[in-house]
Amino acid sequence: MKHRTVGTSGLRVSRLGLGTGEWGRGVDGDDAAAQLTAFAEAGGSLVDTSAAYGDGRAMRVLSELLDDVVPRENLVLSVDAGVSRPDETGRWTVDCSRRALLRELDRTLRDLGTDHLDLWSVGAWDPQTPLEEVTATVDYAVTSGRVRYAGVRGFTAWQVATAASQTPIVAAQAEYSLMARGIEDDLLPAAEHHGVGVIAVAALAGGVLTGKYRDGVPADSRGADDQRVRSLMPFLGDDAAKVVEAVITAADGLGTSPLAVAVAWARDRPGIASTVVGTRNIGQLTGVLAAEDVELPTAITSALDDVSS
Repeated sequence: MKHRTVGTSGLRVSRLGLGTGEWGRGVDGDDAAAQLTAFAEAGGSLVDTSAAYGDGRAMRVLSELLDDVVPRENLVLSVDAGVSRPDETGRWTVDCSRRALLRELDRTLRDLGTDHLDLWSVGAWDPQTPLEEVTATVDYAVTSGRVRYAGVRGFTAWQVATAASQTPIVAAQAEYSLMARGIEDDLLPAAEHHGVGVIAVAALAGGVLTGKYRDGVPADSRGADDQRVRSLMPFLGDDAAKVVEAVITAADGLGTSPLAVAVAWARDRPGIASTVVGTRNIGQLTGVLAAEDVELPTAITSALDDVSS
């Protein structure tokens, strides 16, 4: 698998990353071990996790696999802090105070059984905490040796620019796919200006771009979950259906899967350092890894750009 530097930093990551959002929920320890092994054997390095995934279950599963399944030193661990799982109303709890961030960092290191994180990100913009306090905390985490590089998640363009002017931010993680291209207008240009690499997530738009919802809602899918279907609603309209059909047509012409086309499109956009994809089983991961061999011709990329703009 090819690797890239993140922004203008020296951090190198695989251009496809492994997401652990389903670990400990729809993915048990054995399945997670199979995925991590296959990912590492394919040359992947970037592994994304969070204490907010599955109320901490994803991180606990990952901790059992480090060194036992894949050497810790072969992985680039990307973890965030400052965001707690949604409550019963669906609201996320954000606390990026110095106390909360450092407490969570210490707990993460302990839970993962490691002495450092390769990429540690502030998980959300916190309007209740002065930015100077947040960036000073990030500086301290790096200078203390517990964090190698710092990043942010879910920040807008002006928030990334402001944070990057106060502390060395190397990465900004954001949703980006053929269904969600909003970051092209402001976040991507701002990140490039400040030497920040963008790590794309949700490149499959919740699985919609694979074509799985083309003829209805599969019983075992996210769309069949009353609590999770809301995140898919923006991707299930008539305009979205046209994008899905274009992806399927491109895949047929290239002799590959819609999944591989959607991942390859996001992966190769300017400014994208890596594209993180979470998978529920080894079969899905195999499909994602197949995207590594897919290079979209200019004509197909242009056609996908047109239909999704």
